[in-house]
Amino acid sequence: MMLILPMGLIATTLAIAPVRFDREKVFRVKPQDEKQADIIKDLAKTNELDFWYPGATHHVAANTTVDFRVSEKESQAIQSALDQNKMHYEILIHDLQEEIEKQFDVKEDIPGRHSYAKYNNWEKIVAWTEKMMDKHPEMVSRIKIGSTVEDNPLYVLKIGKKNERRKAIFMDCGIHAREWVSPAFCQWFVYQATKTYGRNKIMTKLLDRMNFYILPVFNVDGYIWSWTKNRMWRKNRSKNQNSKCIGTDLNRNFNASWDSIPNTNDPCADNYRGSAPESEKETKAFTDFIRSHLNEIKAYITFHSYSQMLLFPYGYTSKLPPNHKDLAKVAKIGTDVLSTRYETHYIYGPIESTIYPTSGSSLDWAYDLGIKHTFAFELRDKGKFGFLLPESRIKPTCRETMLAVKFISKYILKHTP
Repeated sequence: MMLILPMGLIATTLAIAPVRFDREKVFRVKPQDEKQADIIKDLAKTNELDFWYPGATHHVAANTTVDFRVSEKESQAIQSALDQNKMHYEILIHDLQEEIEKQFDVKEDIPGRHSYAKYNNWEKIVAWTEKMMDKHPEMVSRIKIGSTVEDNPLYVLKIGKKNERRKAIFMDCGIHAREWVSPAFCQWFVYQATKTYGRNKIMTKLLDRMNFYILPVFNVDGYIWSWTKNRMWRKNRSKNQNSKCIGTDLNRNFNASWDSIPNTNDPCADNYRGSAPESEKETKAFTDFIRSHLNEIKAYITFHSYSQMLLFPYGYTSKLPPNHKDLAKVAKIGTDVLSTRYETHYIYGPIESTIYPTSGSSLDWAYDLGIKHTFAFELRDKGKFGFLLPESRIKPTCRETMLAVKFISKYILKHTP
């Protein structure tokens, strides 16, 4: 049925209508040499390519897999250019809107009950944090560490015995808004930790001797926006001076060689680093909290998606950190343990050589601050679904990741002073 709206109304409706991605495609190309890599970079100058992997044009290089999204209008021209240059490509997603709708493939178990098999919006996650405190008052407390640009609260859940200062691990999820499986894992971790305490030997031992600080959604405003307006949104929602473009990539906003990687200074780019290190309210709240708890935090783990990797410092240099061998050993065993559940294959290594060079990341910042065990998980999958992992894959992803996180936690408990 066609609706005819007055012109003024159309303008305002369009201003707030959620972005649709009908017949948009996601291509995967593996340039064989620098010449082919340059062709992709040139295409990015003349077409609007949303790089899913790696995260930006300047990371495109020979023999690197490149995944990018392109509008229906431009997809024909892109395909022709790739064909003309005899570049091998595959289309991972033929209709992005269809895949977005297909994500929600799990039915609610019991209406009103928090589901760990579904993606939950911010409202549900806030209600869940309250529920976890009420249900486990002796073990779960909620700390408001700050608020976002749009005045949403930033909540950290502390899991462990009250008022005891002991070793702690800090974990965060959802620093990039569109990576929904990440906050799903933080919820799963809290749920499993509280549910299996006293029943599972490892979890009981960990919680008897350690605390966990969990930031279930780092980028709250961006996450809300990805639910309500634009599923592909990555940054936060702060306004940028002298630019109509909104948002900063919070994982480029840390004071860790902040300005060293070129091409992160465009406010319209998805990887915009912000106007200064810690310019964003979210970053500042996080760094203040970590600094004030530095004597107890022995490890920092951050969760992203996608590409199935376990990463450690550095991203801003090819120089290896002093305890590189130790980090590599933990990552190797962690990925081995993870694969025992469903044979999911992860690779591991320093950010710079394993995924791509980055500056201003939370991982490098935490390491340079003195937390000598810092890891980033890039969760499932390897690109078939990309950021749109179906809900039916949430539980398997969380179960296998939990094995690796438990291993890392046991290691920290045993091997850190």
